[in-house]
Amino acid sequence: KKSEFIGYISHAKTEADAQSFLVSIRKKHYDARHACYAYIIKDEKIERQSDDGEPQKTAGMPILEVLRHSGLEDVIIVVVRYFGGTLLGTSGLIQAYKTSAAEAIAAATIEERIVEKTFVSKFGYQDLNAVMRIMKDFDLTIVNQIQEMDCTLYFRIRLGDIERVRDRFDKLDFVSFEEDIIETE
Repeated sequence: KKSEFIGYISHAKTEADAQSFLVSIRKKHYDARHACYAYIIKDEKIERQSDDGEPQKTAGMPILEVLRHSGLEDVIIVVVRYFGGTLLGTSGLIQAYKTSAAEAIAAATIEERIVEKTFVSKFGYQDLNAVMRIMKDFDLTIVNQIQEMDCTLYFRIRLGDIERVRDRFDKLDFVSFEEDIIETE
């Protein structure tokens, strides 16, 4: 009905990143009536949305719901609306903002990032096979290894696997397992 909706999506690791992206879209579309948005920032445990002058819960919340259902995190979606002169009603607005958000996601290049931490384990040669079995079972990436009188192994663990890997290491006698503070490469 002559209104134009333009959806944008961007990676945002922090709330400051999300706000910066929002400002850039508002500058680009300074003459638009609305710049409604939603974002989810995982590490900061933040979910925000704004109707930016549209009737309450007709823009920001529908965008946020699309974002939640997509499973994406550390992302902001901004939908800019140029008013076409005809009121769309509550259901029309909700549908338009949902569709714009979904189309922004569909058009985006999605990157999956696996978050890992580096750990170090020290053990004697007699435990090498047991430690390597754990490495293989959890598909752990070895970053560095030092073999002198004893073995020292630096490796990366996906965050979701840390406790299960720790449990396996705890079953081995005389094998240390701790987070690597220095982060060796």
